[in-house]
Amino acid sequence: MKAIIVEDEKLIAKELQHKIKAIAEDITILEILPSIKTANRWFLNNAEPDLIFMDIQLSDGISFEIFENFQLSCPIIFTTAYDEYAMRAFKVNGVDYLLKPIEDDELKRAIDKCRAIIASKNPYPTNIHKMSEDFKNPQNSVQFKEKFIVNSNKQWLPISTSNIACFMRDSLNYIYTFNGEYYSFDFNTLEEVEEVLDSKLFFRANRQFIVHIDSINSVKPLENQKLTIRLKEPNHKFEIDISREKAPAFKKWLNK
Repeated sequence: MKAIIVEDEKLIAKELQHKIKAIAEDITILEILPSIKTANRWFLNNAEPDLIFMDIQLSDGISFEIFENFQLSCPIIFTTAYDEYAMRAFKVNGVDYLLKPIEDDELKRAIDKCRAIIASKNPYPTNIHKMSEDFKNPQNSVQFKEKFIVNSNKQWLPISTSNIACFMRDSLNYIYTFNGEYYSFDFNTLEEVEEVLDSKLFFRANRQFIVHIDSINSVKPLENQKLTIRLKEPNHKFEIDISREKAPAFKKWLNK
C-alpha cells in the first residue's frame, strides 16, 4: 500500500513513519506533508494514495480544509492530540483515529481496519464533508466539565475547572488549585478526567499528572529528548516528567 502522512511536527511524523514501517512493511510512505498548503499542492500533482495518516490541527489551519478542494475516497487515519470526547463524533462517522502518543497495538488495529476497507473496494469515507462542517460549527462544539465535586472535611465542595492547576493520581485522585489547595475527588481514573477537559487548556503529561497550561512555570529539556515541567508557585514542588514520545505533542500544545 502507498500512504502519505500529513503532520506539521517533524519529530512526530518521523516517529509515526518508523512505527508504520515496523508494523506494516508493505506500506510505503510516499511523502510527509507539513501543512494544508503543501498537501493541496501534492494532491493536485499526484494520484490518490491507498491510505492517509492525518493530523487535524496543522500550522496553517484545520486539515479538513483539504477536502473542500479534493474528493478523496481512500481511508484516513486521524492522528491527533484531541481528547476522546471530541473524537467520538468522528468515530461514529466511520473514520478511524489515534490519540497521540500513538500506541503500536492501536496503530496496527487501525491499519488492519483500513486493509479491510480497501479490500472491499467501497468508497470511503462517505461523510467527510459533513464531519468537516460539524468540526468547524461552534454550535456542535463539545461541552467540557466546568466544576468538579471534591471532598473536604466530610463535605462536598464545587471547584471550578478554571481554578485547577493540575490533577494528580496517587493512591487517590487529587486536584491542586492555583492557590495551592488540594482535594481528593471521585473519578476512577485520570483517563476519565481527561475525557471531560478542554485539551487546549489541559495536557496529560504522564500516567500521574494532567496539567493546566497556565500552571507551567518552566520546561527543562533532559537527555533522550525527555522534558521536565516545573509548575508555578504554590505548586512548584511538582516536577513532572514528559516522555520522549510525548515531548513533540507537548511542545505543539504549549506553543499555540
